[in-house]
Amino acid sequence: MGPSGSGKTTLLNVLAGQLMASPRLHLSGLLEVNGKPSSNKAYKFAYVRQEDLFFSQLTVRETLSLAAELQLPEILSVEERDEYVNSLLFKLGLVSCADSNVGDAKVRGISGGEKKRLSLACELIASPSVIYADEPTTGLDAFQAEKVMEALRQLAQDGHTVICSIHQPRGSVYFKFDDIVLLTEGKLVYAGPARDEPLAYFSRFGYTCPDHVNPAEFLADLISVDYSSAESVYLSQKRIDSLAESFLQRSSTILYASPLISREGYKKSKLQKRTIVKKKGGWWRQFWLLLRRAWMQASRDGPTNKVRARMSIASAIIFGSVFWRMGRSQTSIQDRMGLLQVAAINTAMAALTKTVGVFPKERAIVDRERAKGSYALGPYLLSKLIAEIPVGAAFPLMFGAVLYPMARLHPTLSRFGKFCGIVTVESFAASAMGLTVGAMVPTTEAAMAVGPSLMTVFIVFGGYYVNADNTPIIFRWIPRVSLIRWAFQGLCINEFSGLQFDHQHSFDIQTGEQVREGKKPVCFIKKIMECKQNKKIIKMTISYIAPWETL
Repeated sequence: MGPSGSGKTTLLNVLAGQLMASPRLHLSGLLEVNGKPSSNKAYKFAYVRQEDLFFSQLTVRETLSLAAELQLPEILSVEERDEYVNSLLFKLGLVSCADSNVGDAKVRGISGGEKKRLSLACELIASPSVIYADEPTTGLDAFQAEKVMEALRQLAQDGHTVICSIHQPRGSVYFKFDDIVLLTEGKLVYAGPARDEPLAYFSRFGYTCPDHVNPAEFLADLISVDYSSAESVYLSQKRIDSLAESFLQRSSTILYASPLISREGYKKSKLQKRTIVKKKGGWWRQFWLLLRRAWMQASRDGPTNKVRARMSIASAIIFGSVFWRMGRSQTSIQDRMGLLQVAAINTAMAALTKTVGVFPKERAIVDRERAKGSYALGPYLLSKLIAEIPVGAAFPLMFGAVLYPMARLHPTLSRFGKFCGIVTVESFAASAMGLTVGAMVPTTEAAMAVGPSLMTVFIVFGGYYVNADNTPIIFRWIPRVSLIRWAFQGLCINEFSGLQFDHQHSFDIQTGEQVREGKKPVCFIKKIMECKQNKKIIKMTISYIAPWETL
């Protein structure tokens, strides 16, 4: 227990072996369990963090069941796992909300106290001997905090060692603890039995707890710096330094470590047996379980899917209105190419913006589960991509179904099917790109900045704006990896093959093959130059041919 910034979370990270949570931490000394060096690879401790992070679209039972399937040995039967999950739901008082969605800030779900108990349940699946809980009552009201601490107390009575950090608990919560460590500014002020013993200890130095005052509040005030004035800062800092120095002089390894070792020594073999990490399922088993979870999360995300559907239809209506019922005139050639380029860009950007922020949002959950050895990163990324395919395919199909007849593109059913197929495959490629970018950056904000920027580069080299022959040598590899370019090229081939255009002059483009193959009417240049409107005709001819030459 201690004020904010006293080092409680850092100490728990060290004890639990979660050094990645404190990257600036310089660790020295020894960390021993039952008198022997701790091995994070051999032992499995449960660590309940302050943040309760879950997949919002899953129910409490589904969350716990999937966690059990990922963590428990594969040899257990389905009935045994279900029975174990039900026992955890009953033990932590989650039966009443077992079939409710977990929810998040946008989706209504279970309460904060229930989420905290669900976090405990997920950590208890592996039946650890030691449970670390980082400020389990943070953000909870008094009633929910009491319920969470009762659950932790019950776990301690069931044989688990529970080590938790807490800021300033109410009296009823404080008296549930057996032992207490008081920290302030990284210094140890007291370590020993809880309840009345700390009050008796500090009374020796003239600091007596008044009657009818919460002991936890008294201790918190005693070891906190008062910043109300310069004088109060000086006096409180002097008091803290004096208490820390006094405890350092009075304490010793024999006094405080030996009783713990002797008291827990008889449990050593039991501890090792219960906390050794058991072998989980293989790569394919992890993949199928994660795919099931990813599919439930994606398919049940109603608000997001509704927005994506509306945007797909709205953008198709807008583009269809702009390029309404294009005919077969010479000017329609440029219009068709412009529409196909816009379709390729719109499809890619819509898919990218959906997936680019997925991994940063779920990074904390993935890191936590991977730290427990539940699965590897490869199955997770592949499952997210494949789960997006059925849902993600619907939106390009909506886009194509509305846009194609409005713009009156190549009027055959097979060409319409190919159009939808191309934009759908492009959508999958953009989704994969979004997941890759999201996995490479630390935050959602960074992902939203990097992803569209990379897509803009692909758009520039997508075959419509920059001629491939004029591209600097150092950039000529970009068109080869640009999904915009390949989608645009496929759409153009699909659209212009077999298409006939109206023509009045011999130098007019007559067929879609001429556009597709980029043929130039060189033999007519001299005749064009002799025409009175030569400048206008040259500009029109170049405008028809130049865009396709960039492919």
